[in-house]
Amino acid sequence: METKDILKKLREDNNLTQDQMADKLMVTRQAVSRWELGETQPNTETLKILSKEFNISINTLLGSPRHLVCQCCGMPLTEDSMISREPDGSFNEEYCTWCYTDGSYAYKSKEALIDFLISHMPNPENLSEGDRRAQYDGYLSQLEYWK
Repeated sequence: METKDILKKLREDNNLTQDQMADKLMVTRQAVSRWELGETQPNTETLKILSKEFNISINTLLGSPRHLVCQCCGMPLTEDSMISREPDGSFNEEYCTWCYTDGSYAYKSKEALIDFLISHMPNPENLSEGDRRAQYDGYLSQLEYWK
């Protein structure tokens, strides 16, 4: 879905006219109209307001152009409910809600995360614990949080 369609659907799902949407975002009705026609897109600050006001990530507002992955555990972030939040309620698109919540990281060391993964993830290939640890370590070491 394109940004123009997402913005129109968001407005309609919230039973807002273009004038009401414009008032909420402190822009003109014409700006909202141009967004919905695909002539322009909201600027960065307006995207932040939209995200906060309607509880939707900026990535989703932009039509999910980036494939988000938690930079701590590597889980794909395919839904907004999986994306972490900052203490002010804004989305932090770098981490999942299980690794980072309200300004705090759940895993203080890579070894703690690997211990969790070893005890909770399936092992269909019946790899030894050492092999699994090496496999997880190799993958996690590529993520920003562990660099």
